[in-house]
Amino acid sequence: MAPGRNRGWLLRLVIAFGFAQGAVSMARPAVSYRALALGADERAVGVLAGVYALLPLFAAVPLGRRTDHGRCAPLLPVGVVLISGGCALSGLAGSLWAMALWSGVMGLGHLCFVIGAQSLVARQSAPHEQDRNFGHFTIGASLGQLVGPIAAGAVIGGPDMAGTSALALVVAGAGAAVAFTSLWRIEDRTVVKSRAAEGDRVPVGRILRARGVPAGMLISLSVLSATDILTAYLPVVGEHRDISPAVIGVLLSARAGATIACRLVLTPLLRLLGRPLLLTATCFLAALLCAGIAVPVPVWALGLMLAVLGFCLGVGQPLSMTTVVQAAPEGARSTALALRLTGNRLGQVAAPAGAGLLAGVAGVAAPFVMLGALLLVSAGVAVRSPGAVGRGEGSGPVPPTRRKGPALRRTSDI
Repeated sequence: MAPGRNRGWLLRLVIAFGFAQGAVSMARPAVSYRALALGADERAVGVLAGVYALLPLFAAVPLGRRTDHGRCAPLLPVGVVLISGGCALSGLAGSLWAMALWSGVMGLGHLCFVIGAQSLVARQSAPHEQDRNFGHFTIGASLGQLVGPIAAGAVIGGPDMAGTSALALVVAGAGAAVAFTSLWRIEDRTVVKSRAAEGDRVPVGRILRARGVPAGMLISLSVLSATDILTAYLPVVGEHRDISPAVIGVLLSARAGATIACRLVLTPLLRLLGRPLLLTATCFLAALLCAGIAVPVPVWALGLMLAVLGFCLGVGQPLSMTTVVQAAPEGARSTALALRLTGNRLGQVAAPAGAGLLAGVAGVAAPFVMLGALLLVSAGVAVRSPGAVGRGEGSGPVPPTRRKGPALRRTSDI
């Protein structure tokens, strides 16, 4: 199967990712509520959110190196096992230390799944299809982010917050296991054989110096940090503003639903605006909306802000994937994606920890102001780095004889 032909594998991958991400999205607010029920304060919630990303921080690049010269698919079931076990065991844990450990296992499983899945999309997609296929792939994540918080809100509540949050974590673990049903015949082994014969490993420094890779990493880090802190800290905001867990679940799902809507119309948006302008505008608007969450507003206004924010955040992840893949040297694309994920996880460690400190000092709304500043910097990077991004998927491949002009320059492959 040549890249760009049969896309049945992509549909199965989206379904599997939806279940895996849904489990994580159900577990993350459940971990926050269970930690609060066990006596944690805002700082401890930030530490727990950061530990989720700590183990993956050290594992991403080795996994990417392995995937560059081997198969992608084996990482997917490994990821599902770790996610399912991490969720369930977090619910059975009786202390904050044990919850932190199993949250780290959950994060490691999510990393394994995402590296394998993103590498699969990059490898089995034609270059001019990558924006579209990465956009469709991330719909699986958005579906999980849509259903997960609603499921968490439906289970968690009542006087026994510790018990219901533990039940939600066990249910999330069972939901993750359903992803196994879609992981059959998902990888083309003929493509793997051709990749295994490629040359020596590309140094990490060379990958990071490739034009477009740092910009894509920063944009991805900012967008993911915003999504992560929203998931972890909106329950804390709800506790302070007397918003019930069920309503918080609906608000988080409204954000995810808007992200799905964004990715369904991503191709026409790219044709209309181009990748640099689209990234710049959405990061800038997302910065304003994140800062706006710090202002006490009615629930309906908060829901509207989160919906628009979700639409804006939906742009950054798939386009940053394409940016990094197209900028990376041939034979190092999985490693480049792993470096992007390392940056994401670094942000997931540092941002919640910083958010916890800010929340402890300046109140629970302060982390959202920090997110606004981070997204504002990303908007500046996007507008100042036009060479780091290529044309939209709808524009088709650029003929080799026309790649010399600056207006037609295209990076090597997201």
